[in-house]
Amino acid sequence: MNFRFMGTALLVASTTMAFAQREDVVKNVDLNPVTILGTGTYHKADNSPVAVKVISAKDLKDTQVTNLTDALTRLTTNITTQTNGQGTFVNFNGMSDSYMLILENGKRMSGDDRWNRISMSNIKRIEILSGAASALYGSEAIAGVINIITDETQNKVEASNFTKFSSKGRLDEDIQVDINSGKLSSATTYNHKEADNWQVNKYQAFDEDGTTVAKLTGRPMSVAYNSENISQKLEWKVNDKFSAYIRGNYYDYLTARPQNATYFTQKATTNKTTGEKTYSYTEKAAYTYDLHHKSYTYGGGARWEPNKDTHIYLDVYSDNYVSKYAYWQTSEEEAYELTRKRTHYTNETLKGIFRVTPKHKLSAGIELVQESLNSESDNIHFESTNSYNVFAQDELVLLKNLEAVIGMRYTYNDNFGSQFTPNAGLFYKLGQFRFRASYAEGYRTPTLSQLYATDQAKTNSRYTINNTALNPENNHFWNANVEYTNNWMSLSLSGYVNEIKNMINYRTLTEDEISGSSALSALREEGWTTIRQRDNIDEATLKGVSANVKFILPAGFTLSGGYSYTDSKARTKTLDAKTQSYTITENPVDKSVRDVTNVNLTWNHAWGDYYLNVNLNGHVQGRRYSSTYGYAPKYQQWDLNTRHTFIMQHFTLEPSVGIENLFNQRDTSYWNSNFSTINPGRTLYVSVALKFRG
Repeated sequence: MNFRFMGTALLVASTTMAFAQREDVVKNVDLNPVTILGTGTYHKADNSPVAVKVISAKDLKDTQVTNLTDALTRLTTNITTQTNGQGTFVNFNGMSDSYMLILENGKRMSGDDRWNRISMSNIKRIEILSGAASALYGSEAIAGVINIITDETQNKVEASNFTKFSSKGRLDEDIQVDINSGKLSSATTYNHKEADNWQVNKYQAFDEDGTTVAKLTGRPMSVAYNSENISQKLEWKVNDKFSAYIRGNYYDYLTARPQNATYFTQKATTNKTTGEKTYSYTEKAAYTYDLHHKSYTYGGGARWEPNKDTHIYLDVYSDNYVSKYAYWQTSEEEAYELTRKRTHYTNETLKGIFRVTPKHKLSAGIELVQESLNSESDNIHFESTNSYNVFAQDELVLLKNLEAVIGMRYTYNDNFGSQFTPNAGLFYKLGQFRFRASYAEGYRTPTLSQLYATDQAKTNSRYTINNTALNPENNHFWNANVEYTNNWMSLSLSGYVNEIKNMINYRTLTEDEISGSSALSALREEGWTTIRQRDNIDEATLKGVSANVKFILPAGFTLSGGYSYTDSKARTKTLDAKTQSYTITENPVDKSVRDVTNVNLTWNHAWGDYYLNVNLNGHVQGRRYSSTYGYAPKYQQWDLNTRHTFIMQHFTLEPSVGIENLFNQRDTSYWNSNFSTINPGRTLYVSVALKFRG
């Protein structure tokens, strides 16, 4: 099915019913948006007992971002990204994205491509909670939680189309159609993305006794791809007290790596008499497969409000993801796919929010989580696990300006038994100041892949065995925050300490361990020089501060910015091959960045039915650490965006023109380096948005 054509047809059809309404597109910046993430209940941001950062729909439009990772990087300082040929890796307060949750309207997303499955076309706001939140949200909420809130129109018909073109064949298209008819409503979104391969440096580097030798490589810095993403939601609002919905999503992503690309391998030969080394190079095919990812999500739920003090929510959904190696050979008949990973995630949650007294609000619920995995490449035929959860959180007004939050989750997991995770916080208001202090515990259960996967790396004779005796990772998180807000400015300062224990990493087995096991000895006899397994051997301490500021200035200007500093220390157990003893090494946490600064300047002005928005966005980042490659260099990127809005009789037209990477900042390191950025350089982009309302 051609979803792209179908979506365009729906948009064109809807224009016959649309009737444009004049809208004020130059809106005042909301310094006090609504948030739900911190407590699971609605609060204005400055009255939320838990500090939550909110990115508005206007912020997203001003910066012209077309994916979630760009939005988070450009509009926050706590989140950084690293992109290479394998995809995008996100870091939140110094921790990798495996320690954070992504929610869409409060529903957990799973799978490797969860960042790419969010359509930017109908986002109302993005809520970001830093720190442990397992009491409310369960496993993986160690570094933080991101909740994507989508918009729901009240118009009878609303349809929009957004298309953006830029260099390197990059195309983004979003189509959205919303229909409201009596008690029934429908929301359809479609997203298409594509890009070409590109390189900044065409060479790979080899070391020959301290001298660098460069060879051509066909491996691209950024891999070409095509993706399709379509979502549908139907809702039935019976009355003010009861409503029900069903929803579904389908996502398809396929890389397009160059099939004729080659690279070189190096081999050193030592002369036994003279000790002199000679080097030879062999040209090999760079790739033999593409990556093909698919997912489909379906679910439903209901909301019941028998009275103003009682709200009951039931949500059931299933997230199903498959990743395959799409191999190509000398002819199309020889092509085949090998399943890299197939996961099923199912969640059933029954939650209630009860206003017990005017000063006492209770949120409580039960949750069942079911997960399964099979993988041909990792020798996992079928493994599964279930988690049974009970959670509760109290919001208490202790004094006139003093509130407290106390929560607890109990989890029983088939593999790991019982787990308790508490949280507590205090919130104090003094005039226009807000003070918050909190403590929370978090946990992360080992993934099924970490428990059961085996891996064979023939190029370096390394064999990884499974380890079903892993324990959950856990952390202690302390946070303090102070805010000041008035009608034209907001200031925020936060500090945190995050201590993580039982972190899972690879441990090389000793010769005594290998010789004491017949199975491991057999692997050694087969020629595997390194045998390892995953184990709870690491721990980390992260300390950080962040400051954010926003000013609403005269003449239509808005200035905002932020700064984050992260001090991270990871303690890792490593094996000395000669002494066969373990030592503790200390380095920054992998992929962490110490300093990040963002600046955002926006100007809005109106001339009749024409509105102009000019936005300058800057992201300045310090060195990023890699446990494999060392430090990536510092970099900064500045983008200039202009959006032009025309209010016409039947629709709103918004063309945009801008320059990404104004100062042409590129990382020209050799291929296979720890790149600071894979941006291809200064780029002119154009986009156009159409919106119809009826």
